[in-house]
Amino acid sequence: MKNRSVVRKALTVLFSTIILVLVLGVGGAQQTNTELFLPLSQIYQYIKSFFYWPERIDDQEALYGAMKGMVKQLNDPHSEFLDPEDYERFENSLQSEFSGVGIEITIRDGVLTVIAPLAETPAEWAGVLAGDQILKIDGEPTVEITLTEASVKIRGEVGTTVVLLVRHKDGNEEEISIVRGTIPLVSVTSKLVAADRIGYIRISRFSEDVTLELDTALLGFDLDGLDGLILDVRNNGGGLTKGAVRVASRFIDSGLIFTSKGRISGPQEYWSTGNLVPNLPLAVLINGGTASAAEIVAGAIRDNNMGILIGEQSFGKGVMQILREFPDGSALKLTTAEYFTPLGHAVHGIGLPPDIAVTEDEDPIEVAIAWIDAHIGVLMPIPLSDRNDT
Repeated sequence: MKNRSVVRKALTVLFSTIILVLVLGVGGAQQTNTELFLPLSQIYQYIKSFFYWPERIDDQEALYGAMKGMVKQLNDPHSEFLDPEDYERFENSLQSEFSGVGIEITIRDGVLTVIAPLAETPAEWAGVLAGDQILKIDGEPTVEITLTEASVKIRGEVGTTVVLLVRHKDGNEEEISIVRGTIPLVSVTSKLVAADRIGYIRISRFSEDVTLELDTALLGFDLDGLDGLILDVRNNGGGLTKGAVRVASRFIDSGLIFTSKGRISGPQEYWSTGNLVPNLPLAVLINGGTASAAEIVAGAIRDNNMGILIGEQSFGKGVMQILREFPDGSALKLTTAEYFTPLGHAVHGIGLPPDIAVTEDEDPIEVAIAWIDAHIGVLMPIPLSDRNDT
């Protein structure tokens, strides 16, 4: 537990702080009438003066509650105010391992939804699928639950059990019991397939170390002796944007990775830093659990004609957040921009379509091997005629 000074501020501090921020604005942000939040301060004063059980009044919790409510009304599941305990849990989720079941979650159309189960985790072994809607956690409905609240309920001590009532994509509901375990967050795994002719790399998340892990995997191959590469980002819920840019750069000689468009910053372009890998035929595997940073990489490779996408339509999380920390240990996670592929295609709420769609009866890896076999000796960028034939 980090040492944090918990400052006991009256809610009037919230009033003055909010007014200060909104009046000054940020880089030309819309200004707000200074009297707008006056009732908030008045409510606080009424509570302090007249509430029958004054011992129940916690100024700090009142402050945090007001902040959470302000962000919640944005109706954006990716924006959230995190009190010090919430933020500490969020930070822990970025470490090398944590206890839990191993799922990436979001809120889609107001319903708690699984982006993807992480590979080789209790959630995957128990049968949780990408796109599952989580209706109850240990018997408690998830209506109006926040992502942080859901994460806290699902995580827990190793060896304990959590029961999820899920609705699969086919409409069937299933109660799934999952024994929590230690979730190692290894970002990259690799091996040789097709009689050691093709390098297979799976990226499960875009962590701080993803580029180092990817480079280690690539250096483990005899790249000059390979016929092609398979990059598997199925069930990859995303991660850090800078990791996505660096990973995409490993496969793109030069060119645009993606463009972001923010309300204040306007359009910003992110370019490849230079390809260090031979331009072998490259097949990227995607599915409904491919989201966010994973979609950035897949879209960049496809739009720069450095490979093709094989599998299913991706998830469609095409917005970016900033994280602003505060001195008391709390933080604000706020959506500030949307991103677009190099050719200008929107991703949010849409996803990326595959070049080669794979049915349930087909193995995407085998489909990728067949495509690479048909392009042995062809260096990327892929000829447009070949893409049109896929």
